[in-house]
Parts: sequence; structure tokens; C-alpha cells
Amino acid sequence: MSELKGIYALWYRETKVFLRERSRVISSIINPLLWLLIIGGGLGSAVSFGGVNYQTFIYPGVLIQTALFSSVFFGVYIVWDKKVDFMKEVLVAPMRRTSIFVGKILGGSTDTLLQILILFAIGFILTFVGVMPGLHLTVSSIAISLAFLLMTTIGLVSIGLILGSQMESPEGFQLIISFLVFPLFFLSGSLFPITNLPNWLAPFIFMNPVTYAVDGIRTILIGEQEKVIVGAIQLSPMLDFMIVTLFSIIMIGIGTYAFKKMKL
Repeated sequence: MSELKGIYALWYRETKVFLRERSRVISSIINPLLWLLIIGGGLGSAVSFGGVNYQTFIYPGVLIQTALFSSVFFGVYIVWDKKVDFMKEVLVAPMRRTSIFVGKILGGSTDTLLQILILFAIGFILTFVGVMPGLHLTVSSIAISLAFLLMTTIGLVSIGLILGSQMESPEGFQLIISFLVFPLFFLSGSLFPITNLPNWLAPFIFMNPVTYAVDGIRTILIGEQEKVIVGAIQLSPMLDFMIVTLFSIIMIGIGTYAFKKMKL
């Protein structure tokens, strides 16, 4: 019972911190709008894929972008917790480090999913006013997409926590993360179709676990027909979900080990 209380306490702290930081809430609204309206609208005036406009095409990618950046950068809070000695207080509590890691994952995942829900509300509004025709936002499609995003977020939060547990300065953490998140995002097919790729580029995209999250969500929100024409990976959503789940399980295992070896 004490382990569950400890996990709940860590989750509650991270959630309260997010809700009190209005800048993070505002940025979760402004940044996706910039991508959808400015980049999507600008490039959308010249290109479209599979019968859907560019803004509709990149919407699943913008969902993943929000999850990716928010989740991985969550690891910086571990660095700050170590600097202000909060982590020492947590580690002396009668909790296993595995439970601490789980509590942090739940807290970071909740923060990210709250931002995702805001983005779904934005997507519904833009679809309603005709900015993103062809986007299927229903109760079932949103629920399935949230399942994809939850599993993806768990794996990405784990990556952030793994790196944060080994870093000593926020500046060093942000430098390393910048070299990680941008390749994961740009090599996921979020912004462009991934058919007819150069031979040297294709392996990097197919080895990227985020690619399968984008593919699954795009299939759910745009449809199988558009998926084939657009050129996403020819996989079923179920197989996409299994790959994303396997990725998250592996990251949880590595993260648990990293937390056990963490030094303050």
C-alpha cells in the first residue's frame, strides 16, 4: 500500500506542477496552431496527399510532435529535482526506485495527455470550420488514437527519465535531447509521405519507433484509403500498436535499471 501511495504522490505532484505552469499550458495550444495554420497552411497551398489537404495530413504528426517534445523534455525535471535535493528526499522514502520511476512515468504521461486533449479540441474546431476536411474525429477514433499516444508517451517519457537520471546539468540535458527529438520527429513521416524514399534514408525511418505511432494514428484519423495513397507504411494499426507497445516495454525496462543505478 505504501508503494501505491508513493506512486500516487509523485503522480499528483507532477500533475499539479504542470497545471500551475500556465506557460506550458499556453504553449500546448500555441505551438500546434502555428504548425497547423502557418506551416500547414503555407505548404498546403502548394501540396496535398491522397485527396486530403496538407493540414489534415500533418495533424497526426502534430499530435506526435506534442507527445514527443513534451515527453522527452520531461526528463529535465529529474535534473532539477537532483539540483534542489528533492530527489534525495524521495530516495530516502520507504519506496523502491522502480516505484519512483513508475510514479514519474505516470506524472509525465498525464502532463502530455492533457496537452494532447487540448490539441484534439483544437482539431475538432478546425475540422468543424472546414480547415481540415477529411479528418475523422469520432469518439472511437479519438479513443484509439489516445491508446496509441499513451503507449508512445510512456516510452518517450522513459527515454527522458533515463537521460535525466544520468545528467547533472539542465543545459547538458537539453543539448543532448535536441540531438534526439528532432531526428525522431523529422524521420517519422509526420510531415511527408514515406514512399519512394532514398535508399539511404529509408532504414532510419523504419527503425524509428515514432514512425509506427504516426502510421497508426494517421490510419485511424484519415482512413485506410488515404493511408495507401498517401504512402504511409503498409501495416495494420494492430501491428503498429504492437511495435509501439514493445518499444515502451523495452524503454521501461532500461529506465528501471537506470534509476537503480542513478547517483546524486
